[in-house]
Amino acid sequence: MIVQFTPSARSQFLEGVGHIARDDPDAAKGFRRKAESKLRRLARFPKSGRPIPEFPDLPHREIVVPPYRFFYRVQGQVVWVVAVWHGARLPRQPAA
Repeated sequence: MIVQFTPSARSQFLEGVGHIARDDPDAAKGFRRKAESKLRRLARFPKSGRPIPEFPDLPHREIVVPPYRFFYRVQGQVVWVVAVWHGARLPRQPAA
């Protein structure tokens, strides 16, 4: 399996890293390392994330790398990260 970001999810991720970096560049580096580590794990164990609590009937799942939530869906041999949201935001239903 490989992990890919949709363009909007990649933008959200980089925006989050930038936001953290404005206050604490070292924390931003740590967040990015943790996120990349958890995403590599998804490539091996794509069902290791939990169903999205707000939308348990959807095929999407999530992993949490505080303070962000990474929403993803498995399609074939690809784990698609479809959104990256700050944990304080309430998620909207992901697009198919």
